[in-house]
Amino acid sequence: MSGHSKWATIKRKKGAADEKKGAIYTKLAKYIQIAAKDGADPDNNSKLKEAIQRAKAQNMPNDSIERAIKKGSGETGGANWEDVIYEGYGIGGIAVIVEALTDNKNRTAGDVRHYFDKFGGNLGQNGCVSYMFDKKGVIVIDAEETDYSEDEIMEMALDAGADDMVTNEGTYEITTDPASFIEVTEALQAKGLEFLNAEVAMVPQNYTRLEDPDAIVKFNKMLDMFEENDDVQNVWHNADIDEE
Repeated sequence: MSGHSKWATIKRKKGAADEKKGAIYTKLAKYIQIAAKDGADPDNNSKLKEAIQRAKAQNMPNDSIERAIKKGSGETGGANWEDVIYEGYGIGGIAVIVEALTDNKNRTAGDVRHYFDKFGGNLGQNGCVSYMFDKKGVIVIDAEETDYSEDEIMEMALDAGADDMVTNEGTYEITTDPASFIEVTEALQAKGLEFLNAEVAMVPQNYTRLEDPDAIVKFNKMLDMFEENDDVQNVWHNADIDEE
């Protein structure tokens, strides 16, 4: 994974994220609800188990998680959310994948298209950029918030079935096969490790350098618009941008 991966900026964005916990929990609840359609028991529903892991990594309260599971499984009323993926190019030819959960695909598609167009990009057809990414489990640990050494965490991760670990901007980034993600996260949690982030992600195979200051501003504004949209769950991209 590149030193310019999205997870390298988690600490920088953490303060802003903390201010938006309500919005984050709303998105996580939607994700849990759609996963729970296939069953309310996470031991028999791997997608729900992964959704719960993601929610817990963001410190979502247990009662909120339980409410979302009940809504999704039909135990209580809830919207009929659909999982939708959009692909396109941001300014400078940056490949972008947008994952959304929506109860109105026309509304969400219109919003996504508008954000691409407004900031110098364009919405493409399904498959136009996804071939540039690999689906992987990604677990991020704050190196300053753990009592274990880098070697100890790497040993634990590899023993649990992880593929690799790199140190990046004060974090340990562990990658797994998607099928091993739950097993690895549970093994590390059993050792007392806490995560900055834990999810199955779309990881770029290669990165596109974005250097023009105006282009960087536009691209970041587009990402902000996606982040603020309640329907958008995740945005993956292959931009290589210096944080400075």
